[in-house]
Amino acid sequence: MTNTTAEPVWHKSACVLCSANCGVEIKLDGRSFARVRGNKAHVGSAGYTCEKALRLDHYQNARSRLTSPMKRQPDGGYTEIDWDTAIAEVAAGLKAVADTHGGDKIMYYGGGGQGNHLGGAYSAGVRSVLGIKRRSNALAQEKTGEAWVEGRMFGTHTHGEFAEAEVAVFLGKNPWHSHGFDAARRVLKEIAADDKRSMIVIDPRRTETADLADYWLAVKPATDAFLLAAIGGVIVEEGLAKSAWLDKHVEGVAETKAAFATVPIAAFAERCGISEDRIRAVARRMASAESVAIYEDLGVEMAPHSTLVSYLHRAIWVLLGNYAKPGTHSAHTGMASLFSYGASGKEPIDPVTGGAIISGLVACNEIADGMLSNHPERTRALLIESANPVHSLAGSARFREAMRSAEFSVVIDIAMTETALEADYVLPAASQYEKVETTFFAAAFPDNWFCVRPPVLEPLAGTLPEPEIHSRLAKALGAFTDDDLAPLRVAATEGYEAFGEAFAAGAAANPALARAGAIVLYETLGQTLPEGMAGAAALWFSSQQAAMKWPEAVRNAGHVGEGPDLGNALFEAIINNPDGVVFTRHEPGQAWDLLGTPDNKIHLAIPELLEDLTKLGSAPLGYTSPEFPLVLSAGERRSFTANTIIRDPAWRKKDAEGALRLSPADAKAAGVQTGDRIRLTTPGGSAVAVAEVNDTMMEGHVALPNGLGLAYSPAGGEPEVAGVAPNELTTTEWRDHIAGTPWHKHVPARIERVAR
Repeated sequence: MTNTTAEPVWHKSACVLCSANCGVEIKLDGRSFARVRGNKAHVGSAGYTCEKALRLDHYQNARSRLTSPMKRQPDGGYTEIDWDTAIAEVAAGLKAVADTHGGDKIMYYGGGGQGNHLGGAYSAGVRSVLGIKRRSNALAQEKTGEAWVEGRMFGTHTHGEFAEAEVAVFLGKNPWHSHGFDAARRVLKEIAADDKRSMIVIDPRRTETADLADYWLAVKPATDAFLLAAIGGVIVEEGLAKSAWLDKHVEGVAETKAAFATVPIAAFAERCGISEDRIRAVARRMASAESVAIYEDLGVEMAPHSTLVSYLHRAIWVLLGNYAKPGTHSAHTGMASLFSYGASGKEPIDPVTGGAIISGLVACNEIADGMLSNHPERTRALLIESANPVHSLAGSARFREAMRSAEFSVVIDIAMTETALEADYVLPAASQYEKVETTFFAAAFPDNWFCVRPPVLEPLAGTLPEPEIHSRLAKALGAFTDDDLAPLRVAATEGYEAFGEAFAAGAAANPALARAGAIVLYETLGQTLPEGMAGAAALWFSSQQAAMKWPEAVRNAGHVGEGPDLGNALFEAIINNPDGVVFTRHEPGQAWDLLGTPDNKIHLAIPELLEDLTKLGSAPLGYTSPEFPLVLSAGERRSFTANTIIRDPAWRKKDAEGALRLSPADAKAAGVQTGDRIRLTTPGGSAVAVAEVNDTMMEGHVALPNGLGLAYSPAGGEPEVAGVAPNELTTTEWRDHIAGTPWHKHVPARIERVAR
């Protein structure tokens, strides 16, 4: 008897809810995700996933999807238009601004997201045609201070090897929920269970990670710099630095030690709320370890002294010799860099705001104010892609006002987001599971991996993948003609070698093709790739560059060839393996070769930050006031919060309204119990939230989750909003003095019970 029962098909992909991008397998029921599970064959996550990935159907099949381009009408409403009309009018609108004011008066915002990076590669072609140089994205409100420090010290990005570290330190980070490295919860449990290893957590709140820690340092909000300075002071005072190692590998040691020697350890201990004895014990434990790895995250990157904090902890692990050994920190390879580390310290100054443009990114807290100024160089138009800055940046009301002041604006996204509602045109993109996609987050060493996700579904009718949107815009702008592409299309059918030669010759003869870059690859090589994979064509160039930069490491990872053939082999492996591939393999000591400094040494002394360190003792004790006596952390990561791409609140099994967490002492003072309504007021605004009395919170410290306050229509009618949008409460004034990053995690606030 014939068995007619077909085995279920599991489609390989990845989670898009955080930067870990764990590999998953998806079983479909029509277009629904009937089941999601971890992909055991995935090169990075090996079957690991947290609870969030299992509910990805709430993203893919949300009722909020757009299925037609939208055009704003004079009355503020929107009407559907066809794609040909939309492309023609958007191209004309952007070109009009470029012709009138210059393409540099158009800002590009976005091009990323937690799992959606290829759109940014293709947008570069449109930006080049229009002369768009001004850009920003979420990295400029999180990671630019860190990048500025790493560029000065290492000339590149470094990452810790937490799975092997004897001592793992988490600074303003709760990897139980925010992950940040492969199999985070598994690694945390392994460290906690090993008596020979230690975990140190620095956080005002007793997080899930802190519960596993050997040392939980419950610093007062905004005092991380004082704690780290004190630890560094102990290391210098007690002679714990690895002098012989430093003499061989590090420049600027003497002036760095001199600055730490001025730290008043006892006074700084009192400031941060951690006893001097405990600080000394932590410093000694770190100094005694064979390997230490430290991970900073948004808890300190969006708080006072953020760039200084990024520097201080790196100075500590460098003084203790924790680079280029297993379980420590290493530079690493990458299929694309998210920052221009080599430009650190030589940043241009924004002519409108006076702020540093770090790695080409305008500080997010300066965008709206710059647009609303009368400066002749101000931004006049916005092209926003896969991002929701009205919701995610400080001062939502201010950003709305800025968008309304723009002469032209267009948003590319899958839904009518808070930002899309302010735009002149909205172009509906395919979802992250309806097109080929990838990210450039992987930062592993000595083996680094890369994964391209094939589409799981066809694009929803009426939507287009970003490569196609940008290709149509580029054509409408006259970037190239079909005749320009004809030789490349023929060469692409003849194989990678012929195509590579034709592309090089074509780009040299016609600079317009080089400017359009990835779009040309999509239109030519992309059309010869497996079904649904045309959008991966841009990675052919990335593969060639990787093979050129690290040929030995690429071959050690199992890819065969020399010169362009090696790049072609790597590209072929990438696009044909949805489990991902190891693309470089190094030996631990080779991390020195990956530094971007001219002498392949670490440059420890950053004069601006050593000056900040010596002046730290005169910094304010706090930033609260009698009017706003509490500190609000606006955007805490929780079990069922992630980024804002899931608009459907039904995905949350817990904490559906996104409660305001507060300590028992603060609840008692306000007369509040769990479940009560509570008004939260800041200098930026006011909102009502449901209260959660939580003994993990420090007195004087309250927290709202990220990812809430999004409009969603559960039945297709009028939209509803669940929870509080944190940035309705923040302002653009509170920012780091070097990077301009916002103080989302340190917002002065007050609370009062709302009568029932």
